[in-house]
Amino acid sequence: MAIWNLGSINADMVYTLPHLPQAGETLAATEFAQFLGGKGANMSVAAARAGAHVCHIGAVGPEGLWARDRLLEYGVDTRHIAQIDTPTGHAIVAVDQAGENQIILFPGANRALHPDQVGQALSAASAGDILVMQNETNLQAETAKMGRQLGLRVAYAAAPFEAEAVQAVLPHLDLLFMNEVEADQLQEATGHAPDALGVADVIVTLGARGARHIHSPSGEVREVPALPVTPVDTTGAGDTFTGYVLAGLDRGMPMAQAMSQASRAAALMVTRHGTADVIPDLKEVQDARL
Repeated sequence: MAIWNLGSINADMVYTLPHLPQAGETLAATEFAQFLGGKGANMSVAAARAGAHVCHIGAVGPEGLWARDRLLEYGVDTRHIAQIDTPTGHAIVAVDQAGENQIILFPGANRALHPDQVGQALSAASAGDILVMQNETNLQAETAKMGRQLGLRVAYAAAPFEAEAVQAVLPHLDLLFMNEVEADQLQEATGHAPDALGVADVIVTLGARGARHIHSPSGEVREVPALPVTPVDTTGAGDTFTGYVLAGLDRGMPMAQAMSQASRAAALMVTRHGTADVIPDLKEVQDARL
């Protein structure tokens, strides 16, 4: 089995600040670091470190080969990452002393993918493989439709949230990830609660309260608690959780077990500064005393 990720690849430039800036305010950063990031890259690294075979579909610019090489180092299949003329995507991340963040995103090459690239990649997929997307690339709806036609299990992480983007992929989804705010926004846009979206499995992350799984066909709702840790940086925690859930499902775990393991991974992640480069591997997650 495999996970196919139509996903963004970014250079994350992270600035540590005394507090998040207000409009018109200039702040001096106390620390700076650059990491591999992008919601797509984060999820690919998380799923690979959780033991899954992950094939990333994406693009970098002329200066972005380092990011492709870094993904390969972390165990991700990078054969379907194209190098194109558009600059590599990047994010400017501000993190305060409590671990909260603000992010400015430049999509770059992530929004310049070609349909032929996606079609060629997915021609190697097998029925039952998982296809995942986020709202940081183009071709989401087209790829979701293609995945459904190929018999893949189609998953979507609804971030950065746009109601129209979610609604475009909804008819093709088997699994939808949202946070609590995004779930409220989608319900306002569609008039439907999470259990009435027509998606078999919906996962709503609840921050420090954990996560909720809604199995729509049966109406069963399961709560998975978060582990108590002191966060230093919440950047990438949701992507880590998603990647670990998908890897667990790909390896045949029941949903509850996959979510429990993902909760441990996310708890470890928020105790670290950085994004893809510091996502914990499976041994760390299993051995951690949380």
